[in-house]
Amino acid sequence: MKANIVPTIVLTIICAAAAILLTLAHEATKDSISEQNEAKFSRSVEKLFGECKVTLIDDNFGVSGIEAIAVTSDGKTAVQVTADGYAKDGINILVGIDENGAVTALQDAGVPILMQAYPDEIGKMDFKHRRDAFCGKFSVTE
Repeated sequence: MKANIVPTIVLTIICAAAAILLTLAHEATKDSISEQNEAKFSRSVEKLFGECKVTLIDDNFGVSGIEAIAVTSDGKTAVQVTADGYAKDGINILVGIDENGAVTALQDAGVPILMQAYPDEIGKMDFKHRRDAFCGKFSVTE
């Protein structure tokens, strides 16, 4: 009986010590890692919109996948979105939205981007009204 209890107690002590050490390591590094991530995001926003004052918003508005949101002094917004994908950490996208609400900086993505639209009204799905779904979308891609 003693032969069965001793290994269990030893493993429990080892697991508890490992958990305590991991907790201490997390507490010691979490602020530094958070500051580095915020600085990296701010640099990305400056690359997207140019030199500007960036205010980070600490809210994802209940939407899963939103990693960070920033608003510039001139009314532009950047949203960092992460989606599950084949990459190790998911697919990470930084979307810029200018002061008029148009998505910007997609031309610098380096990959083809599908611009998809659909009509707002079910009765306007014929060829006569089809253009309405794409109004404004092509000007963003030029």
